[in-house]
Amino acid sequence: MKIEEPKVVKPRGRPLSFDRDKALEQAMHVFWQRGYEAASIAELTTAMGITAPSLYTAFGDKERLFFAAIERYANGPGAGFPLALEEEPTAFDAIRRLMLELAEEQTRTDHPRGCMIAMAATNCSQASAHIQAALSKRREASVNGIRCRIECDIERKELPAGTDAAALAGFYATVMRGMSMQAADGASQETLVQVAEAAMRAWPGKPAKAPKAEKTVKA
Repeated sequence: MKIEEPKVVKPRGRPLSFDRDKALEQAMHVFWQRGYEAASIAELTTAMGITAPSLYTAFGDKERLFFAAIERYANGPGAGFPLALEEEPTAFDAIRRLMLELAEEQTRTDHPRGCMIAMAATNCSQASAHIQAALSKRREASVNGIRCRIECDIERKELPAGTDAAALAGFYATVMRGMSMQAADGASQETLVQVAEAAMRAWPGKPAKAPKAEKTVKA
């Protein structure tokens, strides 16, 4: 079944009496911290500095506001994902960059920790199953992006011919999801960098770690 995200409603009539971008930024933080269902209209309007009627006029309803906030996240804190896949010369470099940037971005102090797309629609009721499905579709697209990048390297012989691209992409996506959860739980950037570097040692064809030189025993 195809999941369609609601289109963002553009306000009509009189100009808005508030800064829509700033209000949306604050709404993004509330959804990111509280999750879709737990975030109340009262919490949202308080954070945004507007009234409930203004919220509905500018964004349509809570669901449309949520998806507008998700888009803002994807084009802001989450914008590094496609760039890493496009700009790095190899899949190894791209995935390593993804994880190191995740370690930095998701432990910053100027916004909630962790990944909004991973955190904002967990434990939803059946009434919000379509919200979960929409975010799941986004996460699936991210895994497919990693897989395609790996497949390109297999074709270019940067990776062994027998490499399972889907399994490798799933492995690193799982590591990154775990890093996001750890970030939300308070893990430091240094800790997440160590996780990232450990995961990259599992890359096909990469030595796990250079063996220590044996000490020469004098007779």
